[in-house]
Amino acid sequence: MKTVDKPSEVEMTRPYLTGIHHLKVPVTDLKASLTWWELAFGAERLPKLDHTAPDDKVFGYILRVPGIEEPIELRLDPEAAKAMTRLDPITFTADTLADLGEFESLCEQAGIRHSPVLRGLIGWLLVLATPDDLYLRIHTRETHEWDLANADLHSPWISPPR
Repeated sequence: MKTVDKPSEVEMTRPYLTGIHHLKVPVTDLKASLTWWELAFGAERLPKLDHTAPDDKVFGYILRVPGIEEPIELRLDPEAAKAMTRLDPITFTADTLADLGEFESLCEQAGIRHSPVLRGLIGWLLVLATPDDLYLRIHTRETHEWDLANADLHSPWISPPR
């Protein structure tokens, strides 16, 4: 068996990343998910970028979300979507606690299932549940002192995965 040197012991030339090309979210229903993203975030579908299989079935929508530079792909993959239930793979940012309150109001008006505004370790957050029960977080840039004692760590919206 050949031993491999630790990376710190090897002189390496490493290419670097220059950003994120796009984010991908698995879904069970493209149209229902598109409607949800439109309501929750004002997303706009870019139909010319739809992903289509050789049999002409559309399996992905590309979205532009105001405030987010990278596109978001809704990928039709029911098995992956079901496997990711309650996972929180993306945390978006809002500037202030007041902005988070506006998102909470929007969710209530639009009938989007969501957490209450929660106190995090260093800021506040709101969690939105997609139609496939994927959790998308919005965290504030506005912060408070590190606060383990008063953070809402026992909320089912931010508890560790099961």
